[in-house]
Amino acid sequence: VLADLEASGFTTVIPTARATQLTMNREGIRRLAAEELGLETSPYRFAATEEEFRSAIEEIGLPCVVKPIMSSSGKGQSTVRSPDEVERAWEYAQAGGRAGQGNIIVEGFVDFDYEITQLTIRHAGGTSFCEPIGHLQVDGDYRESWQPQSMSDQARAQARRCAEAVTDALGGYGVFGVELFVKGERVIFSEVSPRPHDTGMVTMISQDLSQFALHARAILGLPIPAIRQFGPSASSVILVDGESADVSFGNLDAALGQPDTQLRLFGKPEVSGQRRMGVALARGETTDEAREKAKACAGAVKVCL
Repeated sequence: VLADLEASGFTTVIPTARATQLTMNREGIRRLAAEELGLETSPYRFAATEEEFRSAIEEIGLPCVVKPIMSSSGKGQSTVRSPDEVERAWEYAQAGGRAGQGNIIVEGFVDFDYEITQLTIRHAGGTSFCEPIGHLQVDGDYRESWQPQSMSDQARAQARRCAEAVTDALGGYGVFGVELFVKGERVIFSEVSPRPHDTGMVTMISQDLSQFALHARAILGLPIPAIRQFGPSASSVILVDGESADVSFGNLDAALGQPDTQLRLFGKPEVSGQRRMGVALARGETTDEAREKAKACAGAVKVCL
């Protein structure tokens, strides 16, 4: 439908209908990156049935990662380390897909030193990049991020080349969150989101223009002459686990007692199970110091359910 509306000239799809179609489907974006653009990725197989799934695991080998081709925030994603976990991984992937039961991707493990998000901005003046963002994920879901991630000049340049190749192929304007694994000087493509990225929330304290400001400028056709980075910065998620339709927060004075710390409470009215309800932000002399300050800030917030 989006492609038809875009082709008719009735409306503009941001970034493009093609980008929307490909990035919401892991099969589409993986085939684009690996098979059309020739970028290095993890080994992978797709499966539509349990029989194909078991064959894919035999080909890829253990350990491996199993994901629905349409999901986010780690939903339906699991790591299979032994044969007795295979059936559970299939059932979990089928239950966690955004569109219900469907195809899955089996990915081989990648030996990497660290993983980054390369925020890439396509705008009227060309393509701009933020400094690389390192991040920590648990069960495929973001918990911490920091900027800048230390990396060699060669790896940094390769990350930008990879990000530009993918975003050029997708087209349109806006912020893209390109996820990459880095091993020495090698850069391995993982995924891309055609929008501001959860790990990019660190830019609300690390840059003069946050990823949200950059996205707005890009889609409105406004100039982005420069992106100023303020130095080592970090974010830490406020993760709530429980059941409540009346969530409140306390101890904010203590949470914000350290200099160069900020809080963003998302205003979500309820929680059922585990939910990100806010993020703590901090700057420091080093990324390690910034991370510790952000975690301390997040940990000091008292959540009342």
